[in-house]
Amino acid sequence: MYDAIVIGMRAAGAPAAMLLARRGYRVLAVDRAAFPSDTLSTHVIHAPGVAALQEWGLLDEVVATGCPPIETYTFDFGPVTIRGTTHPVGGITTAYAPRRTVLDLILLEAAAKAGVDVRESFNADSLVVEDGVVAGIRHGSTVERARIVIGADGRTSHVAKAVAGQPYDVKPKLQYGFYTYFSNLPVDGLENYIRPGRGFGCAPTNDGLTMVVAGWPYAQARAYKADVEANFLATLRLVPDIAARLETARRAAPFLGGAVPGYLRRPYGPGWALIGDAGYNKDPITAQGITDAFLDAERCAAAVDAWLTGSQSFDTAMSAWHRERDAAVMPMYELTSQFATLEPPPPEMQQLLGALQGNQEAMDGFVSVISGATSPLDFFSEENLARVFEAARPAATG
Repeated sequence: MYDAIVIGMRAAGAPAAMLLARRGYRVLAVDRAAFPSDTLSTHVIHAPGVAALQEWGLLDEVVATGCPPIETYTFDFGPVTIRGTTHPVGGITTAYAPRRTVLDLILLEAAAKAGVDVRESFNADSLVVEDGVVAGIRHGSTVERARIVIGADGRTSHVAKAVAGQPYDVKPKLQYGFYTYFSNLPVDGLENYIRPGRGFGCAPTNDGLTMVVAGWPYAQARAYKADVEANFLATLRLVPDIAARLETARRAAPFLGGAVPGYLRRPYGPGWALIGDAGYNKDPITAQGITDAFLDAERCAAAVDAWLTGSQSFDTAMSAWHRERDAAVMPMYELTSQFATLEPPPPEMQQLLGALQGNQEAMDGFVSVISGATSPLDFFSEENLARVFEAARPAATG
């Protein structure tokens, strides 16, 4: 009898299993994949996620893989460029963009070192349900039982389907993106370029490679897929500086990509919980997925601990986690959905971007929204916007 079974051992599942095991619980974690293995990902871990790695004692392992730190973020909108450094989170002002073959193995090994019973190439065929309560999993003729089963099995979560986890606040697929890796393509931090109907980003990753992702509006997905390489490169060449850098660069991997809807699901019920993409997902244009998964794993593990220790009832602990999750992610969820349309910024946003340019404190604030260090609610508050426009007024009139 386990205290918890975690299905899925990547960015959400492995940390949740590790954190519960470190609290002394008996945890089984399974994944149908064998590690190291790859998965679709935008790679970037923003400052709150990096701070979590540091708190868990794993940041040095990520750094030791040779993944370069990302010190600055650049958002080039064409007429206006915003460049800055995020506000610190736990003393962290850097991001990293490690390959998932590297990151996920570090997380899995950390879970195993914490005492988690890790089983790779293991498929949870179905859930064991008794009197309406999830009580374990089946694998062939084998049954493993636990007080809670945590689904960390991604956007197509079998756990969510089994417990009828219905989505809410659903967003349609807004953009279709492909990514690949280039050698000999130098970048300065995390570079993002936004043009009408197009967007792409570049980040340094392991092995001296640069990850480049380019998106088109979802309505144009068929045209994009008709000639991925030509369309991908044409998108990058919309920026002359990138076009010049591409002359000596070499593509080092196939194109991978797709499109995803945005959604939230109620993340718990009798004997079960959903974390990471299984419980909440948004368009990857702001690269929030890994950081969100880390923070969700922490919150879920804390809620499960509060229940298992008897300090709170199951419903009290898990409903508090649900409210905390939604309050934390909803502002960025909405902002990401706006960016993912790839439509030109509305006039009010264009005015704001113009006011931000050249004001380093304000540009750092904008960058901090994308990094997750500052809530959109705070940055876009009337008081803060008034300060930004007031600071820009002398330059506009002088």
